[in-house]
Amino acid sequence: MLNRRHIRIKVLQILFAYYSDVSPDAKVYENMLFESIHRFRDLYVSLLLLLAEMQSLAIEKIEAGMNKRLPSHEDLHPNAKFVTNELLRTLANSKKLAAASKEVHLQWRDNKDLLKQMFKMLTETEDYKEYMASKERGFEHDREYLLRFFRRHLVNFESMHDYLEDKGIFWNDDLDLASSMVLRTLKTVKEGEEDITFLPLWKEGDDEEEFCRQLFRKTLAMGADNEKLISDNTPNWETDRIALMDMILLKMAFAEAATFESIPVKVTMNEYIELSKYYSTPKSATFVNGLLDHLIPKLQAAGKVKKVGRGLLE
Repeated sequence: MLNRRHIRIKVLQILFAYYSDVSPDAKVYENMLFESIHRFRDLYVSLLLLLAEMQSLAIEKIEAGMNKRLPSHEDLHPNAKFVTNELLRTLANSKKLAAASKEVHLQWRDNKDLLKQMFKMLTETEDYKEYMASKERGFEHDREYLLRFFRRHLVNFESMHDYLEDKGIFWNDDLDLASSMVLRTLKTVKEGEEDITFLPLWKEGDDEEEFCRQLFRKTLAMGADNEKLISDNTPNWETDRIALMDMILLKMAFAEAATFESIPVKVTMNEYIELSKYYSTPKSATFVNGLLDHLIPKLQAAGKVKKVGRGLLE
């Protein structure tokens, strides 16, 4: 499920596109924001499907060997441990996953060469060779190695990263979280179950979808005022000399601090400082940190940032 940091990243990405547009339409970009979140679920589903595709290729390899004109002993007596992996078979036979596959934008079968490269890479790893050579059997054994194959090898395949970047501009940023959701999904499957259960996109109990929507809207609504606030407090900088990403991060931070009364100030500040380290210039974290440290107390003193609840004043 999406955590708040990832929601902030999604909003940041769309706001960067919005502010880079010469004539942006807020409604259009809000729709783009939620479409990007829908596409995140596509990635999560597609990564589950990727494992099932590995099984399909393993079956094809076994069948090709048996159909050779002069099959070897190994061709006629293949090691079928991978294709009979209990958790992998649950994925391959999942009715829920089959239904979801019809709705996703990413279809691995459109790039069969990539699938073959990934399967070849996997079969050449020490983890795969160790699994195939092991005499141990059982659901937990199968799950342990399938998680290892996915975590260590498949999601780290560089050519797949290139492919994802071509298919979805935000998918490489989404890959870590989507992969963690795949691992959690596989860990929830119990022995004997015939299907999987998808994780929800939004965290239950908290209105994360509304947090996403309001963070986007409030950042835009308060954008002009917050830009003036930033400009007035950076006398040695012309506004157009401040990196666009830094300006957006600061606008988001001030909007979040003023809008969401239940989010502690320190949480907001730390989140945007961390985002600046990853998404902006090398010196951005110092700049963002300094300005937030300077201005948040002033906004609190002026009553523009109010927090409710125990422990939220700091």
